[in-house]
Amino acid sequence: MALKKKPVTGMKDILPKEMEIRNYVMNMIRETYGTFGFSSIETPCVEHIENLSSKQGGENEKLIFKILKRGEKLKLTEAEAESDLVDSGLRYDLTVPLSRYYSNNANELPAPFKALQMGNVWRADRPQRGRFRQFMQCDIDILGEPTYLAEIELVLATTTLLGKLDFHNFTIRINDRKILKAMAQYSGFPQESFDTVFIILDKMDKIGIEGVAEELEKEGFAKESIDTYLGLFKEITSDIEGVRYCKEKLKDVLDSKVAEDLETIISTVDSVKTADFKMSFDPTLVRGMSYYTGPIFEISMDEFGGSVGGGGRYDEMIGKFTGNNTSACGFSIGFERIVMLLLERNYEIPTKNGKKAYLIEKNMPADKMLTILKQAQEERNVGTQINISIMKKNKKFQKDQMTAEGYTEFVEFFKDRM
Repeated sequence: MALKKKPVTGMKDILPKEMEIRNYVMNMIRETYGTFGFSSIETPCVEHIENLSSKQGGENEKLIFKILKRGEKLKLTEAEAESDLVDSGLRYDLTVPLSRYYSNNANELPAPFKALQMGNVWRADRPQRGRFRQFMQCDIDILGEPTYLAEIELVLATTTLLGKLDFHNFTIRINDRKILKAMAQYSGFPQESFDTVFIILDKMDKIGIEGVAEELEKEGFAKESIDTYLGLFKEITSDIEGVRYCKEKLKDVLDSKVAEDLETIISTVDSVKTADFKMSFDPTLVRGMSYYTGPIFEISMDEFGGSVGGGGRYDEMIGKFTGNNTSACGFSIGFERIVMLLLERNYEIPTKNGKKAYLIEKNMPADKMLTILKQAQEERNVGTQINISIMKKNKKFQKDQMTAEGYTEFVEFFKDRM
Protein backbone atom coordinates (compact mmCIF):
# COMPACT_ATOMS: atom_id res chain seq x y z
CA MET A 1 0.00 0.00 0.00
CA ALA A 2 1.45 3.36 -1.07
CA LEU A 3 2.00 5.95 1.63
CA LYS A 4 0.07 9.22 1.29
CA LYS A 5 1.92 12.52 1.52
CA LYS A 6 -1.16 14.78 1.86
CA PRO A 7 -2.72 15.27 5.31
CA VAL A 8 -6.05 13.69 6.23
CA THR A 9 -9.08 15.60 4.87
CA GLY A 10 -9.87 18.57 7.08
CA MET A 11 -6.38 18.68 8.59
CA LYS A 12 -3.45 20.73 7.33
CA ASP A 13 0.31 21.05 7.44
CA ILE A 14 1.50 24.39 8.79
CA LEU A 15 4.39 26.02 6.94
CA PRO A 16 6.98 28.28 8.67
CA LYS A 17 5.40 31.57 7.56
CA GLU A 18 2.06 30.66 9.07
CA MET A 19 3.66 29.10 12.14
CA GLU A 20 5.47 32.36 12.82
CA ILE A 21 2.16 34.24 12.74
CA ARG A 22 0.49 31.60 14.92
CA ASN A 23 3.25 31.77 17.54
CA TYR A 24 3.09 35.57 17.54
CA VAL A 25 -0.71 35.53 18.03
CA MET A 26 -0.44 32.95 20.82
CA ASN A 27 2.20 35.02 22.59
CA MET A 28 0.04 38.14 22.20
CA ILE A 29 -2.93 36.23 23.62
CA ARG A 30 -0.98 35.15 26.71
CA GLU A 31 0.44 38.63 27.22
CA THR A 32 -2.84 40.54 26.73
CA TYR A 33 -5.11 38.21 28.65
CA GLY A 34 -2.49 38.01 31.38
CA THR A 35 -2.90 41.75 31.98
CA PHE A 36 -6.58 41.05 32.71
CA GLY A 37 -5.69 38.44 35.33
CA PHE A 38 -6.35 35.25 33.36
CA SER A 39 -4.30 32.17 34.28
CA SER A 40 -3.24 29.56 31.71
CA ILE A 41 -4.49 26.01 32.17
CA GLU A 42 -4.50 22.85 30.07
CA THR A 43 -6.93 19.96 29.75
CA PRO A 44 -6.53 16.59 27.94
CA CYS A 45 -7.59 16.41 24.29
CA VAL A 46 -9.45 13.16 25.06
CA GLU A 47 -12.64 13.34 27.11
CA HIS A 48 -15.07 10.79 28.52
CA ILE A 49 -17.73 10.06 25.92
CA GLU A 50 -20.44 10.66 28.58
CA ASN A 51 -19.23 14.25 29.01
CA LEU A 52 -19.08 14.90 25.27
CA SER A 53 -22.54 13.42 24.69
CA SER A 54 -24.36 15.16 27.55
CA LYS A 55 -26.65 17.14 25.19
CA GLN A 56 -24.91 20.39 26.06
CA GLY A 57 -22.85 20.81 22.89
CA GLY A 58 -25.69 21.28 20.41
CA GLU A 59 -24.93 20.19 16.85
CA ASN A 60 -21.28 19.57 17.75
CA GLU A 61 -22.27 16.34 19.47
CA LYS A 62 -22.99 14.92 16.01
CA LEU A 63 -19.40 15.70 14.97
CA ILE A 64 -17.44 13.85 17.68
CA PHE A 65 -14.37 11.83 16.68
CA LYS A 66 -15.07 8.79 18.84
CA ILE A 67 -12.34 6.52 20.21
CA LEU A 68 -12.70 2.75 20.47
CA LYS A 69 -12.03 0.96 23.71
CA ARG A 70 -8.56 -0.51 23.87
CA GLY A 71 -7.05 -3.92 24.58
CA GLU A 72 -9.18 -6.42 26.47
CA LYS A 73 -12.02 -3.89 26.89
CA LEU A 74 -12.67 -3.89 23.13
CA LYS A 75 -14.91 -6.86 22.42
CA LEU A 76 -16.07 -6.45 18.84
CA THR A 77 -17.93 -9.74 18.57
CA GLU A 78 -19.97 -9.13 21.74
CA ALA A 79 -20.90 -5.51 21.07
CA GLU A 80 -24.62 -4.77 20.74
CA ALA A 81 -24.53 -0.96 20.83
CA GLU A 82 -22.05 1.84 20.20
CA SER A 83 -21.57 2.26 23.97
CA ASP A 84 -20.08 -1.23 24.05
CA LEU A 85 -17.33 -0.08 21.67
CA VAL A 86 -16.66 3.55 22.58
CA ASP A 87 -15.61 5.05 25.91
CA SER A 88 -14.01 8.38 24.95
CA GLY A 89 -13.62 10.94 22.17
CA LEU A 90 -11.60 13.92 20.99
CA ARG A 91 -12.92 17.16 22.52
CA TYR A 92 -15.02 19.30 20.15
CA ASP A 93 -14.57 22.48 22.22
CA LEU A 94 -12.79 23.67 25.37
CA THR A 95 -15.87 24.55 27.46
CA VAL A 96 -16.99 21.03 28.37
CA PRO A 97 -13.42 20.03 29.40
CA LEU A 98 -13.09 23.27 31.41
CA SER A 99 -16.30 22.51 33.30
CA ARG A 100 -15.00 19.05 34.20
CA TYR A 101 -11.60 20.54 35.13
CA TYR A 102 -13.15 23.13 37.44
CA SER A 103 -15.45 20.55 39.03
CA ASN A 104 -12.45 18.35 39.77
CA ASN A 105 -10.10 21.10 41.01
CA ALA A 106 -12.34 23.86 42.44
CA ASN A 107 -10.96 23.50 45.97
CA GLU A 108 -7.48 24.40 44.73
CA LEU A 109 -8.54 27.34 42.57
CA PRO A 110 -9.34 30.97 43.50
CA ALA A 111 -12.90 32.28 43.40
CA PRO A 112 -13.72 33.72 40.99
CA PHE A 113 -11.34 31.83 38.68
CA LYS A 114 -10.22 33.44 35.41
CA ALA A 115 -9.00 30.73 33.03
CA LEU A 116 -7.12 31.00 29.72
CA GLN A 117 -7.03 27.85 27.64
CA MET A 118 -5.53 27.29 24.18
CA GLY A 119 -5.55 23.94 22.43
CA ASN A 120 -6.63 21.91 19.43
CA VAL A 121 -10.18 20.60 19.15
CA TRP A 122 -11.67 18.18 16.61
CA ARG A 123 -14.99 18.12 14.76
CA ALA A 124 -15.98 15.78 11.93
CA ASP A 125 -17.32 18.77 10.03
CA ARG A 126 -17.36 19.65 6.33
CA PRO A 127 -14.12 21.59 5.69
CA GLN A 128 -14.39 25.04 4.11
CA ARG A 129 -12.66 28.43 4.16
CA GLY A 130 -11.52 29.10 7.72
CA ARG A 131 -12.96 25.79 8.98
CA PHE A 132 -11.00 22.58 9.55
CA ARG A 133 -11.57 19.28 11.33
CA GLN A 134 -8.64 19.97 13.61
CA PHE A 135 -8.26 23.56 14.73
CA MET A 136 -6.93 25.67 17.56
CA GLN A 137 -9.35 27.26 19.98
CA CYS A 138 -8.54 30.02 22.43
CA ASP A 139 -10.94 30.54 25.34
CA ILE A 140 -11.09 32.84 28.32
CA ASP A 141 -13.62 32.03 31.02
CA ILE A 142 -14.59 33.52 34.37
CA LEU A 143 -16.02 30.97 36.81
CA GLY A 144 -17.75 31.95 40.04
CA GLU A 145 -18.68 35.55 39.09
CA PRO A 146 -22.49 35.98 38.93
CA THR A 147 -22.56 39.67 37.97
CA TYR A 148 -22.23 41.40 34.60
CA LEU A 149 -18.62 42.26 35.52
CA ALA A 150 -17.70 38.91 33.94
CA GLU A 151 -19.23 39.84 30.57
CA ILE A 152 -17.63 43.28 30.62
CA GLU A 153 -14.15 41.90 31.40
CA LEU A 154 -14.43 39.19 28.73
CA VAL A 155 -15.50 41.64 26.01
CA LEU A 156 -12.82 44.18 26.97
CA ALA A 157 -10.06 41.57 27.09
CA THR A 158 -11.02 40.06 23.71
CA THR A 159 -11.41 43.39 21.93
CA THR A 160 -8.15 44.70 23.39
CA LEU A 161 -6.39 41.67 21.90
CA LEU A 162 -7.97 42.21 18.47
CA GLY A 163 -6.97 45.87 18.58
CA LYS A 164 -3.35 44.90 19.28
CA LEU A 165 -3.49 42.60 16.25
CA ASP A 166 -4.47 45.61 14.11
CA PHE A 167 -8.15 44.74 13.58
CA HIS A 168 -10.53 47.70 13.21
CA ASN A 169 -14.22 48.40 12.59
CA PHE A 170 -15.41 45.03 13.81
CA THR A 171 -18.66 44.50 15.72
CA ILE A 172 -19.51 42.73 18.97
CA ARG A 173 -23.09 41.50 18.55
CA ILE A 174 -24.79 40.85 21.88
CA ASN A 175 -28.09 39.39 23.04
CA ASP A 176 -29.47 37.46 26.02
CA ARG A 177 -31.04 33.99 25.93
CA LYS A 178 -33.65 35.23 28.40
CA ILE A 179 -34.71 37.93 25.91
CA LEU A 180 -34.89 35.28 23.17
CA LYS A 181 -37.22 33.18 25.31
CA ALA A 182 -39.30 36.19 26.41
CA MET A 183 -39.88 37.23 22.79
CA ALA A 184 -41.02 33.72 21.89
CA GLN A 185 -43.28 33.53 24.96
CA TYR A 186 -44.77 36.98 24.29
CA SER A 187 -45.59 35.88 20.74
CA GLY A 188 -47.50 32.84 21.95
CA PHE A 189 -45.18 30.01 20.91
CA PRO A 190 -45.45 26.91 23.17
CA GLN A 191 -42.44 26.68 25.50
CA GLU A 192 -41.59 23.17 24.31
CA SER A 193 -41.16 24.55 20.77
CA PHE A 194 -38.69 27.32 21.65
CA ASP A 195 -35.64 25.39 20.42
CA THR A 196 -37.27 24.82 17.03
CA VAL A 197 -38.14 28.52 16.78
CA PHE A 198 -34.58 29.54 17.65
CA ILE A 199 -33.01 27.14 15.12
CA ILE A 200 -35.09 28.81 12.41
CA LEU A 201 -34.41 32.32 13.74
CA ASP A 202 -30.67 31.58 13.61
CA LYS A 203 -30.97 31.48 9.80
CA MET A 204 -32.21 35.08 9.63
CA ASP A 205 -28.96 36.46 8.16
CA LYS A 206 -29.07 33.83 5.37
CA ILE A 207 -32.76 33.57 4.46
CA GLY A 208 -34.10 36.91 5.68
CA ILE A 209 -37.23 37.66 7.66
CA GLU A 210 -39.53 36.31 4.91
CA GLY A 211 -37.61 33.03 4.84
CA VAL A 212 -37.94 32.74 8.61
CA ALA A 213 -41.69 33.32 8.32
CA GLU A 214 -42.00 30.58 5.68
CA GLU A 215 -40.09 28.03 7.76
CA LEU A 216 -42.11 28.82 10.89
CA GLU A 217 -45.30 28.32 8.87
CA LYS A 218 -44.02 24.96 7.59
CA GLU A 219 -43.52 23.89 11.20
CA GLY A 220 -47.22 24.50 11.78
CA PHE A 221 -47.03 27.50 14.10
CA ALA A 222 -49.99 29.85 14.30
CA LYS A 223 -49.85 32.77 11.85
CA GLU A 224 -50.77 35.18 14.64
CA SER A 225 -47.73 34.07 16.68
CA ILE A 226 -45.45 34.35 13.64
CA ASP A 227 -46.67 37.84 12.76
CA THR A 228 -46.33 39.05 16.36
CA TYR A 229 -42.85 37.53 16.66
CA LEU A 230 -41.41 38.91 13.44
CA GLY A 231 -43.09 42.26 14.08
CA LEU A 232 -40.93 42.63 17.19
CA PHE A 233 -37.73 42.34 15.13
CA LYS A 234 -38.92 45.13 12.83
CA GLU A 235 -39.32 47.45 15.82
CA ILE A 236 -36.11 46.66 17.76
CA THR A 237 -33.08 48.82 16.98
CA SER A 238 -29.47 47.63 17.29
CA ASP A 239 -28.51 50.02 20.10
CA ILE A 240 -29.38 50.57 23.76
CA GLU A 241 -32.78 51.92 22.69
CA GLY A 242 -33.51 48.46 21.31
CA VAL A 243 -32.77 46.93 24.73
CA ARG A 244 -35.03 49.48 26.39
CA TYR A 245 -37.80 48.68 23.89
CA CYS A 246 -37.55 44.99 24.88
CA LYS A 247 -37.69 45.91 28.56
CA GLU A 248 -40.93 47.83 28.09
CA LYS A 249 -42.60 45.64 25.45
CA LEU A 250 -41.83 42.35 27.21
CA LYS A 251 -42.34 43.54 30.80
CA ASP A 252 -44.97 40.87 31.49
CA VAL A 253 -42.66 37.99 30.52
CA LEU A 254 -39.15 39.41 31.09
CA ASP A 255 -37.41 40.32 34.33
CA SER A 256 -36.48 43.99 33.92
CA LYS A 257 -33.03 43.30 35.43
CA VAL A 258 -32.11 41.22 32.36
CA ALA A 259 -32.52 44.24 30.07
CA GLU A 260 -30.94 46.61 32.59
CA ASP A 261 -27.83 44.42 32.92
CA LEU A 262 -27.50 44.12 29.15
CA GLU A 263 -27.77 47.90 28.82
CA THR A 264 -25.04 48.31 31.47
CA ILE A 265 -22.73 45.88 29.65
CA ILE A 266 -23.12 47.73 26.34
CA SER A 267 -22.73 51.24 27.77
CA THR A 268 -19.80 50.32 30.03
CA VAL A 269 -17.83 48.60 27.27
CA ASP A 270 -18.46 51.56 24.96
CA SER A 271 -17.13 53.95 27.61
CA VAL A 272 -13.98 51.98 28.53
CA LYS A 273 -12.94 50.30 25.26
CA THR A 274 -9.53 50.97 23.71
CA ALA A 275 -10.02 49.15 20.39
CA ASP A 276 -11.89 50.37 17.29
CA PHE A 277 -15.21 48.47 17.30
CA LYS A 278 -18.90 48.91 18.04
CA MET A 279 -21.36 47.12 20.31
CA SER A 280 -24.57 46.06 18.59
CA PHE A 281 -27.71 44.65 20.22
CA ASP A 282 -28.89 41.80 17.97
CA PRO A 283 -32.13 40.07 19.05
CA THR A 284 -31.65 37.49 16.25
CA LEU A 285 -28.38 36.23 17.78
CA VAL A 286 -28.97 32.67 19.04
CA ARG A 287 -25.62 30.84 19.42
CA GLY A 288 -26.01 27.13 18.74
CA MET A 289 -24.91 25.75 22.10
CA SER A 290 -27.83 24.76 24.31
CA TYR A 291 -25.80 25.36 27.47
CA TYR A 292 -26.03 29.18 27.29
CA THR A 293 -28.26 30.68 29.99
CA GLY A 294 -27.82 34.49 29.78
CA PRO A 295 -25.92 37.08 27.70
CA ILE A 296 -24.41 35.74 24.45
CA PHE A 297 -22.07 37.49 22.04
CA GLU A 298 -20.27 37.11 18.71
CA ILE A 299 -17.52 38.96 16.82
CA SER A 300 -18.41 39.96 13.26
CA MET A 301 -15.85 41.22 10.73
CA ASP A 302 -16.74 42.47 7.26
CA GLU A 303 -13.48 41.16 5.80
CA PHE A 304 -14.44 37.60 6.79
CA GLY A 305 -18.17 37.78 6.23
CA GLY A 306 -19.09 35.85 9.35
CA SER A 307 -18.33 35.20 12.98
CA VAL A 308 -14.71 35.10 14.16
CA GLY A 309 -15.48 34.39 17.80
CA GLY A 310 -18.25 34.13 20.33
CA GLY A 311 -19.34 33.10 23.77
CA GLY A 312 -21.73 33.73 26.58
CA ARG A 313 -22.92 32.78 30.05
CA TYR A 314 -23.45 29.12 30.94
CA ASP A 315 -24.42 29.04 34.63
CA GLU A 316 -25.78 25.49 34.65
CA MET A 317 -23.07 23.39 32.99
CA ILE A 318 -20.75 22.90 35.98
CA GLY A 319 -23.76 21.86 38.04
CA LYS A 320 -24.12 18.85 35.71
CA PHE A 321 -20.84 17.60 37.21
CA THR A 322 -21.17 18.74 40.84
CA GLY A 323 -24.90 19.02 41.50
CA ASN A 324 -24.46 22.70 42.38
CA ASN A 325 -24.70 25.38 39.71
CA THR A 326 -21.69 27.69 39.39
CA SER A 327 -21.75 31.05 37.61
CA ALA A 328 -19.70 30.78 34.42
CA CYS A 329 -19.09 32.95 31.37
CA GLY A 330 -16.64 32.57 28.49
CA PHE A 331 -15.44 34.09 25.23
CA SER A 332 -13.65 32.21 22.45
CA ILE A 333 -11.87 33.86 19.51
CA GLY A 334 -11.72 32.08 16.16
CA PHE A 335 -7.97 31.56 16.28
CA GLU A 336 -7.71 29.90 12.85
CA ARG A 337 -9.80 32.60 11.19
CA ILE A 338 -7.81 35.38 12.84
CA VAL A 339 -4.56 33.81 11.59
CA MET A 340 -6.06 33.33 8.11
CA LEU A 341 -7.06 37.01 7.90
CA LEU A 342 -3.60 38.13 9.04
CA LEU A 343 -1.96 35.93 6.39
CA GLU A 344 -4.31 37.22 3.67
CA ARG A 345 -3.40 40.81 4.45
CA ASN A 346 0.36 39.93 4.53
CA TYR A 347 0.61 40.98 8.14
CA GLU A 348 4.15 41.78 9.26
CA ILE A 349 5.09 40.83 12.79
CA PRO A 350 6.53 43.83 14.65
CA THR A 351 10.19 43.20 15.51
CA LYS A 352 12.54 45.33 17.59
CA ASN A 353 15.88 44.20 16.26
CA GLY A 354 15.01 42.70 12.91
CA LYS A 355 16.11 39.49 11.22
CA LYS A 356 19.64 39.24 9.85
CA ALA A 357 21.18 36.55 7.64
CA TYR A 358 24.87 35.54 7.67
CA LEU A 359 25.86 34.03 4.32
CA ILE A 360 29.14 32.12 4.57
CA GLU A 361 31.34 31.11 1.67
CA LYS A 362 31.63 27.35 1.19
CA ASN A 363 34.57 25.56 2.86
CA MET A 364 35.20 28.36 5.37
CA PRO A 365 38.23 27.45 7.59
CA ALA A 366 37.34 26.33 11.11
CA ASP A 367 39.09 29.23 12.87
CA LYS A 368 37.26 31.82 10.77
CA MET A 369 33.96 29.94 11.24
CA LEU A 370 34.51 30.17 14.99
CA THR A 371 34.91 33.95 14.72
CA ILE A 372 31.66 34.19 12.75
CA LEU A 373 29.76 32.06 15.28
CA LYS A 374 31.02 34.22 18.15
CA GLN A 375 29.90 37.37 16.30
CA ALA A 376 26.47 35.81 15.72
CA GLN A 377 26.18 34.92 19.40
CA GLU A 378 26.94 38.50 20.45
CA GLU A 379 24.14 39.79 18.21
CA ARG A 380 21.71 37.12 19.45
CA ASN A 381 22.46 38.16 23.04
CA VAL A 382 20.96 41.60 22.32
CA GLY A 383 17.87 40.14 20.67
CA THR A 384 18.73 40.07 16.98
CA GLN A 385 17.58 37.01 15.05
CA ILE A 386 20.54 35.56 13.16
CA ASN A 387 20.23 32.85 10.52
CA ILE A 388 23.58 31.36 9.42
CA SER A 389 23.63 29.67 6.00
CA ILE A 390 26.23 28.48 3.53
CA MET A 391 26.28 30.67 0.44
CA LYS A 392 24.64 29.04 -2.60
CA LYS A 393 25.66 29.41 -6.22
CA ASN A 394 22.46 31.29 -7.03
CA LYS A 395 22.91 33.86 -4.27
CA LYS A 396 20.17 36.14 -5.60
CA PHE A 397 17.55 33.38 -5.38
CA GLN A 398 18.78 32.49 -1.89
CA LYS A 399 18.40 36.10 -0.74
CA ASP A 400 14.95 36.38 -2.37
CA GLN A 401 13.80 33.31 -0.43
CA MET A 402 15.12 34.70 2.85
CA THR A 403 13.62 38.12 2.15
CA ALA A 404 10.25 36.41 1.75
CA GLU A 405 10.82 34.96 5.23
CA GLY A 406 11.32 38.44 6.67
CA TYR A 407 15.11 38.84 6.61
CA THR A 408 16.01 42.47 5.99
CA GLU A 409 19.80 42.48 6.31
CA PHE A 410 22.47 40.24 4.80
CA VAL A 411 26.10 39.94 5.88
CA GLU A 412 28.44 37.99 3.60
CA PHE A 413 31.64 36.27 4.82
CA PHE A 414 34.44 35.18 2.48
CA LYS A 415 37.55 33.17 3.23
CA ASP A 416 39.93 35.87 1.96
CA ARG A 417 38.16 38.92 3.38
CA MET A 418 38.25 38.38 7.13
